[in-house]
Amino acid sequence: MSSNPESAPAKPPVVKRSRAKIWMRTGILALFTVMFSLALYQDISQGRFPLWAVAVIFLPALAFGFWISRLVPMTAHAEHQFVTLSFDKVYFVLIWGLVIIKFIAGKSSGWQVVADVLMVAILGIMSGRLGGIGLRVRQLKKDHHFV
Repeated sequence: MSSNPESAPAKPPVVKRSRAKIWMRTGILALFTVMFSLALYQDISQGRFPLWAVAVIFLPALAFGFWISRLVPMTAHAEHQFVTLSFDKVYFVLIWGLVIIKFIAGKSSGWQVVADVLMVAILGIMSGRLGGIGLRVRQLKKDHHFV
């Protein structure tokens, strides 16, 4: 079976499109936010973790998340007018490593503050990365006149 060189390239599957992947990342961020916020609220209300520390940790983590969003491989498909994102192994290993360390620290007595710091850092990194991805996708769409 020969392919016609003049035909348009095959359309990538829907799950690879930026919109689907961004919504999946948003769902994961929402799930982590709910889980971590409940634990943080409990620790803050009991005086184990100061509220000011949340901002001090969250803001640099947010900036780091924006920075690492540049590492996400993206492709603009002019023929079909959408952007696809590729799997980012560095981020995957980073977040799951932090989640595992947070889980271990949360189960160890005397390490609850470390778990709280990691929770805030994870939320900051995830938020910054998602925001950065959204901005990059929007810019790619503008650059290729999709919007």
